[in-house]
Amino acid sequence: MNNNKVVVVTGGNRGIGLGITKSFLQANYNVIVGARNKPELDHQNLTFQYTDVKEEEDHIKLSNVGIEKYGKIDCYINNAGFSEWRPIDQIDDQFLTNILDTNLKGAFWGSKVASTLLDKGGSIINISSIAGKRGSSNNSAYVASKFGMNGLTQSLAKELGKSGIRVNAVCPVLISTDGLIEALKSPYAPASENPEEFIKEFSKTNSALLRMPTEDEIGKMCVFLASDNASAITGQCINIDCGVLPQ
Repeated sequence: MNNNKVVVVTGGNRGIGLGITKSFLQANYNVIVGARNKPELDHQNLTFQYTDVKEEEDHIKLSNVGIEKYGKIDCYINNAGFSEWRPIDQIDDQFLTNILDTNLKGAFWGSKVASTLLDKGGSIINISSIAGKRGSSNNSAYVASKFGMNGLTQSLAKELGKSGIRVNAVCPVLISTDGLIEALKSPYAPASENPEEFIKEFSKTNSALLRMPTEDEIGKMCVFLASDNASAITGQCINIDCGVLPQ
């Protein structure tokens, strides 16, 4: 057993989550990935546990892996989620329940479990979106889930601060992952015909840096927020957006 710090990453097997996993491995953390499928990544400090984030019991099992293997958890990252554009008249109960249970309830259960296991100096990081800061057409369900996640972050920062636990959110903009490209192909999305071209044009017209951030940059911010260098930062929902939404 090594003495590295321990981080749990839900949905850490692909997309932004995989970028976060790789960043923590590079920072010499022991990383426990909770997802439905194992990441295509082989590393001695990586452990996989099947997890459905909609189920509180799965978060308990996921955390127990860290406690049993390493004796502690230092950081819990609620990353698992998905995006899908639909106009309000096409939203049914099944769709709304799925997106809210995955994106928001999953973060509630992860935070609840983490709050009982993290010691003073521990950190919870929620992977939100700038969609949690502003609304967009045909995206009300996803936007509502991310506004909720930001509210959860701010509330828990106040609630858990007395125990020395910090809670922050990271709010990326469009990042060209397989999941986003697939979501953008929806007939209700703003880029149904050519997602790659949409992202390219969006970068030119909306980004101060004329580009979009990468999974690696999201991961590095999470590593910073989990570190002692961020010891005074809590309750923040930090945009990683190359200047799309200056605040």
